[in-house]
Amino acid sequence: MKLILTQEVPGLGAPGDVVEVKNGYGRNYLIPRGNAVRWSRGAEKTIESIKAARASRAVRDEAHAAEVKAKLEATPVNVSVRAGAGGRLFGAVTVADIAQAVSEASGETVDKRTIVLGNPIKSLGAHEVAVKLHDEVSAKVALNVVSA
Repeated sequence: MKLILTQEVPGLGAPGDVVEVKNGYGRNYLIPRGNAVRWSRGAEKTIESIKAARASRAVRDEAHAAEVKAKLEATPVNVSVRAGAGGRLFGAVTVADIAQAVSEASGETVDKRTIVLGNPIKSLGAHEVAVKLHDEVSAKVALNVVSA
Protein backbone atom coordinates (compact mmCIF):
# COMPACT_ATOMS: atom_id res chain seq x y z
CA MET A 1 0.00 0.00 0.00
CA LYS A 2 1.38 3.38 -0.99
CA LEU A 3 0.81 6.21 1.53
CA ILE A 4 1.75 9.84 2.05
CA LEU A 5 2.80 10.55 5.64
CA THR A 6 1.13 13.55 7.26
CA GLN A 7 3.03 13.26 10.56
CA GLU A 8 6.43 11.92 11.53
CA VAL A 9 6.40 8.18 12.17
CA PRO A 10 9.55 6.89 13.90
CA GLY A 11 11.33 4.33 11.77
CA LEU A 12 9.20 5.08 8.72
CA GLY A 13 9.56 8.69 7.63
CA ALA A 14 8.79 12.36 7.94
CA PRO A 15 5.71 14.34 6.85
CA GLY A 16 5.41 14.51 3.07
CA ASP A 17 7.30 11.26 2.44
CA VAL A 18 5.72 8.68 0.14
CA VAL A 19 6.16 5.23 1.70
CA GLU A 20 5.21 1.67 0.80
CA VAL A 21 3.82 -0.31 3.76
CA LYS A 22 1.87 -3.51 4.24
CA ASN A 23 -1.88 -3.19 3.76
CA GLY A 24 -2.85 -3.99 7.36
CA TYR A 25 -0.37 -1.54 8.87
CA GLY A 26 -1.59 1.28 6.66
CA ARG A 27 -5.31 0.49 6.85
CA ASN A 28 -5.50 -0.37 10.57
CA TYR A 29 -2.87 1.89 12.15
CA LEU A 30 -1.50 4.77 10.07
CA ILE A 31 -4.67 6.03 8.35
CA PRO A 32 -7.07 5.85 11.36
CA ARG A 33 -4.59 7.72 13.57
CA GLY A 34 -4.18 10.46 10.97
CA ASN A 35 -0.49 9.71 10.40
CA ALA A 36 -0.97 9.07 6.67
CA VAL A 37 -3.33 9.40 3.72
CA ARG A 38 -3.67 7.15 0.70
CA TRP A 39 -1.44 8.01 -2.23
CA SER A 40 -3.07 9.10 -5.47
CA ARG A 41 -2.17 11.40 -8.31
CA GLY A 42 -4.40 14.10 -6.82
CA ALA A 43 -2.84 13.64 -3.39
CA GLU A 44 0.59 14.30 -4.90
CA LYS A 45 -0.30 18.01 -4.76
CA THR A 46 -0.64 17.83 -0.98
CA ILE A 47 2.97 16.68 -0.64
CA GLU A 48 4.26 20.17 -1.46
CA SER A 49 1.92 21.79 1.08
CA ILE A 50 2.90 19.26 3.76
CA LYS A 51 6.60 19.81 3.11
CA ALA A 52 6.14 23.60 3.09
CA ALA A 53 4.35 23.48 6.45
CA ARG A 54 7.05 21.20 7.84
CA ALA A 55 9.80 23.53 6.64
CA SER A 56 8.14 26.55 8.25
CA ARG A 57 7.88 24.72 11.60
CA ALA A 58 11.32 23.17 11.48
CA VAL A 59 14.45 24.84 12.71
CA ARG A 60 16.37 25.97 9.66
CA ASP A 61 19.73 24.27 10.14
CA GLU A 62 22.00 22.71 12.73
CA ALA A 63 23.71 26.00 13.64
CA HIS A 64 20.36 27.67 14.31
CA ALA A 65 19.27 24.60 16.29
CA ALA A 66 22.38 24.96 18.48
CA GLU A 67 21.48 28.60 19.19
CA VAL A 68 17.91 27.65 20.10
CA LYS A 69 19.24 24.80 22.28
CA ALA A 70 21.45 27.20 24.25
CA LYS A 71 18.52 29.58 24.71
CA LEU A 72 16.13 26.84 25.86
CA GLU A 73 18.60 25.27 28.29
CA ALA A 74 19.40 28.64 29.86
CA THR A 75 15.75 29.53 30.45
CA PRO A 76 13.91 27.96 33.40
CA VAL A 77 10.32 27.07 32.53
CA ASN A 78 7.45 27.16 35.02
CA VAL A 79 4.18 25.34 34.39
CA SER A 80 1.32 26.08 36.76
CA VAL A 81 -1.30 23.35 37.15
CA ARG A 82 -4.07 22.43 39.59
CA ALA A 83 -2.82 20.14 42.33
CA GLY A 84 -4.22 18.40 45.39
CA ALA A 85 -3.06 18.63 48.99
CA GLY A 86 -0.31 16.01 48.70
CA GLY A 87 1.28 17.59 45.64
CA ARG A 88 -0.43 15.21 43.22
CA LEU A 89 -1.82 16.74 40.08
CA PHE A 90 -5.37 16.50 38.82
CA GLY A 91 -4.38 14.67 35.63
CA ALA A 92 -0.93 15.15 34.11
CA VAL A 93 1.12 17.86 32.46
CA THR A 94 0.62 17.43 28.70
CA VAL A 95 3.12 18.12 25.94
CA ALA A 96 0.84 20.95 24.75
CA ASP A 97 1.14 22.60 28.19
CA ILE A 98 4.91 22.20 28.08
CA ALA A 99 5.17 23.55 24.51
CA GLN A 100 3.13 26.63 25.42
CA ALA A 101 5.18 27.28 28.59
CA VAL A 102 8.51 26.85 26.77
CA SER A 103 7.38 29.16 23.97
CA GLU A 104 6.26 31.84 26.44
CA ALA A 105 9.41 31.60 28.57
CA SER A 106 12.00 31.54 25.79
CA GLY A 107 10.30 33.36 22.95
CA GLU A 108 11.07 30.44 20.59
CA THR A 109 8.19 28.56 18.98
CA VAL A 110 8.28 24.91 20.02
CA ASP A 111 6.07 22.33 18.34
CA LYS A 112 4.45 19.88 20.76
CA ARG A 113 5.49 16.94 18.56
CA THR A 114 9.17 17.70 19.25
CA ILE A 115 8.81 17.27 23.03
CA VAL A 116 9.90 13.87 24.36
CA LEU A 117 8.50 12.72 27.71
CA GLY A 118 9.90 9.54 29.24
CA ASN A 119 7.11 9.22 31.79
CA PRO A 120 4.01 11.33 32.33
CA ILE A 121 4.50 14.23 34.74
CA LYS A 122 2.01 13.76 37.60
CA SER A 123 3.69 15.55 40.50
CA LEU A 124 4.85 19.01 41.49
CA GLY A 125 8.53 19.90 41.47
CA ALA A 126 11.47 19.92 39.08
CA HIS A 127 11.47 17.72 35.99
CA GLU A 128 13.65 17.47 32.89
CA VAL A 129 12.14 17.33 29.41
CA ALA A 130 13.90 16.73 26.08
CA VAL A 131 13.06 18.86 23.04
CA LYS A 132 14.21 17.50 19.68
CA LEU A 133 15.13 20.58 17.65
CA HIS A 134 16.97 18.92 14.76
CA ASP A 135 17.98 15.40 13.79
CA GLU A 136 21.31 15.81 15.65
CA VAL A 137 20.36 18.46 18.24
CA SER A 138 18.25 17.86 21.33
CA ALA A 139 17.82 20.29 24.24
CA LYS A 140 17.23 19.37 27.89
CA VAL A 141 14.76 21.84 29.38
CA ALA A 142 14.45 22.33 33.14
CA LEU A 143 10.75 22.25 33.89
CA ASN A 144 9.35 23.38 37.24
CA VAL A 145 5.74 22.29 37.90
CA VAL A 146 4.04 24.58 40.43
CA SER A 147 0.55 24.63 41.91
CA ALA A 148 -1.84 27.20 40.46
